[in-house]
Amino acid sequence: MDNSKIAIRVSHLNKKYKLFAHNRDRIIDALGLSRKPHYNEHMALDDVDMTIYRGETVGIIGTNGSGKSTILKIITGVLSPTSGEVEVNGRISALLELGAGFNLEYNGIENIYLNGTMIGFSEKEIEERMDDILSFADIGEYVYQPVKMYSSGMFMRLAFAVAINIDPEILIVDEALAVGDVFFQAKCFHKFEEFKQQGKTVLFVSHDLSSISKYCDRVVLLNQGHKLGEGSPKEMIDIYKQVLVGQYDPDNPGAKPKEGTVVTNPNALEYGSGKARIRSYEILDDKGVRNSTILKGAECTFRLEVEFLEDVKAPIFAFTVKNKYGVEITGTNSMFEKAFLEPVEKGTVKRISFTQRVDLQGGEYLISLGVTGYEGETFTVYHRLYDVMDLTVVSNKNTVGYYDMNSRVVIDDV
Repeated sequence: MDNSKIAIRVSHLNKKYKLFAHNRDRIIDALGLSRKPHYNEHMALDDVDMTIYRGETVGIIGTNGSGKSTILKIITGVLSPTSGEVEVNGRISALLELGAGFNLEYNGIENIYLNGTMIGFSEKEIEERMDDILSFADIGEYVYQPVKMYSSGMFMRLAFAVAINIDPEILIVDEALAVGDVFFQAKCFHKFEEFKQQGKTVLFVSHDLSSISKYCDRVVLLNQGHKLGEGSPKEMIDIYKQVLVGQYDPDNPGAKPKEGTVVTNPNALEYGSGKARIRSYEILDDKGVRNSTILKGAECTFRLEVEFLEDVKAPIFAFTVKNKYGVEITGTNSMFEKAFLEPVEKGTVKRISFTQRVDLQGGEYLISLGVTGYEGETFTVYHRLYDVMDLTVVSNKNTVGYYDMNSRVVIDDV
């Protein structure tokens, strides 16, 4: 292959992290005070090869912790690999994480100059692009305010406007389009199309499979630091869905599904009178497998076990779903569902299962659980856990808003 056609080449890439249980172990290791290792090793990337050609739009998909962001940071020079080689041919503009490369004390204009200078532009070249940047960002007079005052949406708008208007040959984006309203996201993807038509290279990570399917020429699938495969968007997305529900085994495709990971929050807010206690909780997918990653359109179950430490006249069991910005999207309880309003004696343990079809848009959500009730006319919380579990919805078709209305579209000639 002619090397002039290669934009990015990654060869035998490894990234190893040392995981320390305590800060003192980190100090002991740094000072070389012990021959015995005081850490566990974690391979974030394990012998990964990847070649991206000029003019391609390539997506990287995989579960959380698969190494997607790590490989982008190594390609852009933010991280150094443990071993392996990275070759980049062309000027890169990268949008790795919100605010990366921005000085929070500077205003928007000053940060535009800062970012442009870091990439290698002169002040004159930045000035020539200033109108395009400000027009795309469309944040008005806020551009003259310190960016520490910006909302996440304004931050995103400015960062993306800078990244795509400095004439990069290679654009690298890490999940940044999850921020901003649907109109701005459409504007960004329109820019992707322009880049493709101009023969530029785009590499991006996203959980939004609809975007991966629509815009990518090719997809690389990572799983737990390993490259699981690469190919057409449909082929890789189909394998990814099998990985998500524990059904992918290249050596044994018919194997019984394995339990997935349910991500819980050790710092979840909890309170209550103490008459009842939520002693365990989990998410089950439509196969009954413990898994916090659910395919859009499939069923899932939120299950909790509640132990009663005192008699309760009529307990109410509940869950709510919030997005990562704290907006309550939906929820229900056993009273609304007319499922249970009976006395419960001290020492009783109840298992409650809420099963529903998930038509939420693809993304990350937070699950809260509670057991409450009325004592006379007084509403009482016996035990409540806020934002205790993470729910990841994977979608290959996102529509506007929080829910998919599952519209049926018919177009006829008149």
